Amino acid sequence: MTDDSMVKRKNDHLDIVLDARRANTSTLTGFADYRFVHCALPQLHLDDIDLSTRFFHKTVNAPMLISSMTGGAERAKTINHHLAEAAQHLGIALAIGSQRVALQSGNDHGLTKQLRRIAPDIPLLGNIGAGQLREPQGIDWARRAVEMIEADALIVHLNPLQEAVQQGGDRDWRGVLQAIGTLVTSLEVPVVVKEVGAGISPEVARALVEEGVAMIDVAGAGGTSWAAVEAERAINETQRRVAMAFAGWGTPTAQAIRAVRQTLPETPLIASGGIRDGVDAAKAIRLGADLVGQAAAVLESATESSQAVIEHFEVLIQQLRIACFCTGSADLHALRAAVLLDDRDVPLEAPHG
Repeated sequence: MTDDSMVKRKNDHLDIVLDARRANTSTLTGFADYRFVHCALPQLHLDDIDLSTRFFHKTVNAPMLISSMTGGAERAKTINHHLAEAAQHLGIALAIGSQRVALQSGNDHGLTKQLRRIAPDIPLLGNIGAGQLREPQGIDWARRAVEMIEADALIVHLNPLQEAVQQGGDRDWRGVLQAIGTLVTSLEVPVVVKEVGAGISPEVARALVEEGVAMIDVAGAGGTSWAAVEAERAINETQRRVAMAFAGWGTPTAQAIRAVRQTLPETPLIASGGIRDGVDAAKAIRLGADLVGQAAAVLESATESSQAVIEHFEVLIQQLRIACFCTGSADLHALRAAVLLDDRDVPLEAPHG
């Protein structure tokens, strides 16, 4: 794939995701199947609720990750600067989009150490595709991805469905797990593995952790469908029909969190994939997530200004704080033990981890 075609693809992705009608999956996240038992007497001061947590040896003010969005188009520079400014102001984590174009083209598109200067105090995560790790220079690319932004960790994203339905996508996924294991031993920073919207199964999560992966982002179904995105980019009707058959494919985010947490009680987990508000975030944490990621929902704000991003997440954080308040939870540890009912009104056991 040429540099120009990769940049065009990234621009296409931005345009399509910004128009949610063209990118949303038909699958629901599953969070609507759960509800908290309301505490009518919290015995707390709302403003004193502690949402802080640790993430890769840094304290964040809320368990929020601005998830990977874009890294290959020229306008990504402005978007990522807005995100970095907002993340620094809010004291939350930031994961940049794929650095593939920057690594292979020599055009950094703003993915430089300037991001670290904008956001010196927050956890900052680089990003590379799993498919690139199989290339002869894959480990070198991964090291450069970390160095480019002085990242605290590196995300490896798994997107086999997107690649399968994409014109010119990566078809050969043999040896990817072993390549991730090699990467873990080659990098000086932790490796995080995430899906891009179809979910990670307990079996895959366990295999990744056995290779030394430090954290899993389940990135379940219920938000952006990359099969639907690629259907919008299809060059003919046949390709579009193939892709659209998978628009609802994947494990709903809530289900993915529970399943992976039950299998890996001690592994740090990120929940992303269709997180719409702070109530969803609270449910995700109660189901077993340590952090909650959001991408497409904040993309429009990111194209406007850092202040728009700040305001977006301030709403999300306040919603999460109120969810803690109305479950009698003084902090995230207490929230993980709050009473949560499933769709049969059966209380769920508190997650481990």
